[in-house]
Amino acid sequence: MSNTNTILLKKLIDEFSFEVLFASTDIEKRLVASADVMRPGMQLGTGFYDYFDHERISILGKMENTYLRKQTPERRMKILETLFSKGIPALIISRGLEVLPEIILAAQKQNVPILRTDISTSPLIAALIASLNVHLAPRLTRHGVLVEVYGEGILLLGESGVGKSETAIELVKRGHRLIADDAVEIKRVSAKTLVGSAPDVIRHFIELRGIGIVDVQRIFGTGAVKETERIDFILNFEAWKAGKVYDRLGMENEYTTLLDVEVPSLTVPVKPGRNLAVIVEVAAMNNRQKKLGYNAAQALNERWMRMQSDN
Repeated sequence: MSNTNTILLKKLIDEFSFEVLFASTDIEKRLVASADVMRPGMQLGTGFYDYFDHERISILGKMENTYLRKQTPERRMKILETLFSKGIPALIISRGLEVLPEIILAAQKQNVPILRTDISTSPLIAALIASLNVHLAPRLTRHGVLVEVYGEGILLLGESGVGKSETAIELVKRGHRLIADDAVEIKRVSAKTLVGSAPDVIRHFIELRGIGIVDVQRIFGTGAVKETERIDFILNFEAWKAGKVYDRLGMENEYTTLLDVEVPSLTVPVKPGRNLAVIVEVAAMNNRQKKLGYNAAQALNERWMRMQSDN
């Protein structure tokens, strides 16, 4: 899946408290589009730029810095001008290393920001990639409710008016937490992990028909809400359909695919008298048991098979 998300370089500078050694003319609006970073050791040493990804932030560590210091000033200038001419978003100098004057001169010619940090190279790369993976993650927005129940992130989906928000309020009263109501922003932060949050404008608010907008944090306290949560399980609420056969055993595992990630899911029929909050709680605990290796439906089936064989 192609990624078209970007993040302002200025946001990363503020997040990591990078020291700005040279600010390009467009540093306030310069964008970063790649979640990967690179140490241009081969490029500096051999000038090999085949398959070079100019969208990646470049990191200058002790090894690269030592190599450059062994070159003549003229050679250093040529190497750095070639690197910066590729249009990289920025060059970050790690370990608080002293900056070579040719770095600033070449950056001024090519208008490339030069940043510095005291963080060692490997931890810097790890932290930067982790941050970029979150900021640039593929994403979508789904109509639904996201709650945390017994440590499980449960995404409630279904048609408007089926009872998702009312269920969420009941769960909050029972001590669980609300992440998002009405619109859930979902990001794929790794190959197998989805994280959900609420849009800034409606965060901590919930809509209850007949009452209106409710501020969950104000009414129930800060412990009743959460900013983000991993999506571990999906419950699809649908109005009870007479004659439709619903799964009563749970022998087969169902999945819903979001952003190319398969998430365990169930369809829950809704009709008057069903306590949906209790159903969500049990579903959350049952999902945790399955992740720990225990499946109640399989255990019941095995017990039944043993009884049949004994007879």
